[in-house]
Amino acid sequence: MTAVDTRTQTPVETPTGTPAETSAGTPAGAPVDTAVLRRVLDGRFGDLKEEFRRNAPADLFDPTGDLSTREHRDLTRARLRTLADLGGHELGYASRWGGADSPGGQVAQFEMLGFGDASLMIKSGVQWGLFGGAVQALGTERHHAELLGPLLRLDLVGCFAMTETGHGSDVSSIGTTATYDPRTQEFVVHTPDATCRKDYIGGAAEDADIAVVFAQLVTGGEARGVHAFVVPLRHDGVDAPGVWRGDDGRKMGLNGVDNGRLAFDHVRVPRTALLNRYADVAEDGTYSSPIASANSRFFTMLGALVKGRVSVSGGALSQTKVALEIALRYAGRRTQFRRPGSTEEVVLLDYLAHQRRLLVPLATAYALSFAQDDLLGEMDELLRVQLAGGDPDPARQRAFEGHAAALKVASTWHATRTIQTCREACGGNGFLADSRLPQLKADTDVFTTFEGDNTVLLQLVAKGLLTSYAQQFSDLDTLGMARFATRDLIATYAGRSPALSLVADVVEAGRVPDDLHDRGWQLRMLADRERHVVESLAKRMRKARSKPEAERFAAIDELQDHLLLAGRAHTDRVVAEAFAAAIARCEDADVAALLADVCDLHVLALLEAEKGWYLEHRRMTTLRAKAITKAVNALCRRLRPRTEELLAGFGTPRGWLRSSLVPGA
Repeated sequence: MTAVDTRTQTPVETPTGTPAETSAGTPAGAPVDTAVLRRVLDGRFGDLKEEFRRNAPADLFDPTGDLSTREHRDLTRARLRTLADLGGHELGYASRWGGADSPGGQVAQFEMLGFGDASLMIKSGVQWGLFGGAVQALGTERHHAELLGPLLRLDLVGCFAMTETGHGSDVSSIGTTATYDPRTQEFVVHTPDATCRKDYIGGAAEDADIAVVFAQLVTGGEARGVHAFVVPLRHDGVDAPGVWRGDDGRKMGLNGVDNGRLAFDHVRVPRTALLNRYADVAEDGTYSSPIASANSRFFTMLGALVKGRVSVSGGALSQTKVALEIALRYAGRRTQFRRPGSTEEVVLLDYLAHQRRLLVPLATAYALSFAQDDLLGEMDELLRVQLAGGDPDPARQRAFEGHAAALKVASTWHATRTIQTCREACGGNGFLADSRLPQLKADTDVFTTFEGDNTVLLQLVAKGLLTSYAQQFSDLDTLGMARFATRDLIATYAGRSPALSLVADVVEAGRVPDDLHDRGWQLRMLADRERHVVESLAKRMRKARSKPEAERFAAIDELQDHLLLAGRAHTDRVVAEAFAAAIARCEDADVAALLADVCDLHVLALLEAEKGWYLEHRRMTTLRAKAITKAVNALCRRLRPRTEELLAGFGTPRGWLRSSLVPGA
């Protein structure tokens, strides 16, 4: 067959209909300056991360796996005090309250805590991210003046009480109420039944003196939806009247965090307890809001708190990097079985199967890190507007929220899969507590369900895509509609013939690449998959919504698998594009070349994993699918000698690993 050389744009012949052979299996390139690689991977807030590496006390990273719940909570509390003295947690707050107007810098430090004990990371996130973040984002000057200084100094310890025993992801249906009493100018906060008690609340069991409580606001006999209130939990060490708190007890992991339950029996708080940035209640009970729509008001309020998802995504990646470094360093010295005719045993990492187990997730960790850095940059720009007292552009804010949800899903599921793989890759030694892998596994497992259940978040991502698609579709003029229909027709007919299937690979570019390592082709494959999935989902959704109301729920429920596929396809494309953009920005040619190989491994392994979809939709021939597998194998061989450099790119001080499987840790 005839293809086109992507560098010269001249025709070339490729035998047997397969992509031309590449140099992916050739020996590795020149060694890179790992300090440069680290700076590239550290991204926008690299200086802050490097400062944390230099200044963080070594004992912050001492192991905690053998501690009792009591010992672990006490240690976490003491370490939180150390962090308060060290500084950095205040970066995300307004400078007029002692911060540095740098939300991205605050989250960057949170990510660095992920290289140590996850309980400390989450405990700090509850205090300065969730509790403090809610006060800053949802409150006004009166709340900032009273609360921000003390909570930054840890003179006031708080918690974030949103989730209920009976309502997790469905925040709009929580049952706690806050009913305004105009006679006393107070809100009466009440838990109607056991399903409405606040649950799994970090800090609620022991440490929190105060809570930001999310409740259904009722005034003048009218329900106004979910709002946030500042509710004292105790005074002078004694629980406030009507406040009940319980302890969730020992958990699978994160036992340094005192998760607990809260319930309220007609607890009265002043009218000013309402965090009133987006809505207020006057002395006579009159309700007002600058946002007319109750639905828009609710999502604006939740959007102001999205920093938590960005933080969890980054923290999960840090824990994943620790696990990968432990497993890969162990695999580089552990031997198993002899080569025929030799007395020496083979190093684990020299086996292709082991390379595939660990180098592919290593490549994905790099990809997600670049995507996380982009997300952090977006967040920092948007929240700086908020810190200055303004409101971000609504369209940009919605796009960012979808981006944050997608990356949180991708990073936390990658953590769960990868840490389990690392444990298995270390055999019985990985099962030992002093390897640190069991603790990493236990602590990060809940990341997939807090700050939003991943399955629910992925559906929200897909629904956002449908909204954008509908907007784009409605904006098309007659010519645009014709082009849209033509593109769809070409893809349809290409799907009916193996001879035409490669046309769908590059239908928009008008050529067939000869090289699997062509970055444009790789990205178009991911973009085409997303486009096809979203378009077909939109058609099915329109059909489902046209059904009689009695049948509509079941019809839409049938589309959940399609929604999840759309969310995954979108996330895959966004992550790959972030990696490609990072390579394009890299000024060091040797580092860029190494990263190009890592990006190839990430994307081609992804295409290999999704080849069922591509084959089913005739976007890929069977010969090309086989060639992709061959290319992944070659890239693993090519990158195996570069493992030390790639791990050095993580910038993890050896003493932070605290694993018996890594000498010097």
